[in-house]
Amino acid sequence: MIDARLALGAAVALCALAGPAAAQNANPMTFFVTSVGVGKGGDLGGLAGADQHCQTLAASAGAGSRTWRAYLSTQGAGAVNARDRIGAGPWVNHKGETIAKSVEDLHGPNGLTKQTALTEKGEIVKGRGDQPNTHDVLTGSTADGKAFAGDADMTCRNWTSSTAGSAMVGHSDRTGLDDSAPAKSWNSSHPSRGPGGGCTQDDLKSTGGAGLLYCFATN
Repeated sequence: MIDARLALGAAVALCALAGPAAAQNANPMTFFVTSVGVGKGGDLGGLAGADQHCQTLAASAGAGSRTWRAYLSTQGAGAVNARDRIGAGPWVNHKGETIAKSVEDLHGPNGLTKQTALTEKGEIVKGRGDQPNTHDVLTGSTADGKAFAGDADMTCRNWTSSTAGSAMVGHSDRTGLDDSAPAKSWNSSHPSRGPGGGCTQDDLKSTGGAGLLYCFATN
């Protein structure tokens, strides 16, 4: 009887220890669009701050045991390519739908659409024709997922500015003003702009954004 009680107690203890870890990884998703931005325009606290935002939202959705990275490039000395910091794939959304099998697939004919580019809550991001339109997702990247060369700011001063500068954005619903490739681009559609300098929260809103990010699990 004593041995049985000890075994039962050990099993209960193991379940208690496993519970939090299991809860942190109950969601199969390895990709999402953030349901909210950081809230300070293009000032994300640099790459580290953006990654933490992804990690926090992933944890709230039961996928916090994975390592999450924001799909963002930087510029200048030591520039970082967004495509080089998100792992190797494959990536699935909140519903388990594959959006890309690899980095090359992601930057080719991937599975991202308005219906599959879901938030960590499994919700569709409001796009063109919806109110409010928030389809502008911050990337700072070229169409092939790389950093921009030259002096033109496309990253809100490497994600530290909430005033001057601009940020390249993509359209999560792959819909724009026309049928051009940039208008349909998920990661490189147009720079942010606005009366506040280009990187304020209101600037991002003025062209159809809310400072949202693409988040990818690297493991």
